[in-house]
Amino acid sequence: MLNEYGDVLTVEDVMEILGIGKNTTYELLRTGEIKCFRIKGKWKIPKQSIIGYINEQANRT
Repeated sequence: MLNEYGDVLTVEDVMEILGIGKNTTYELLRTGEIKCFRIKGKWKIPKQSIIGYINEQANRT
């Protein structure tokens, strides 16, 4: 899953993968719904966090 992306994603990657806007992406990161960290003010999102988030959302339906 998501083989074309590296192990650590950017905000723009997350927006593209999930098909959501910037505000929604930042909200998911700020609330911890998607696990992430910051380095020098830039959000870094492990690919496994996105895979986990997608799986959680799929299991809710």
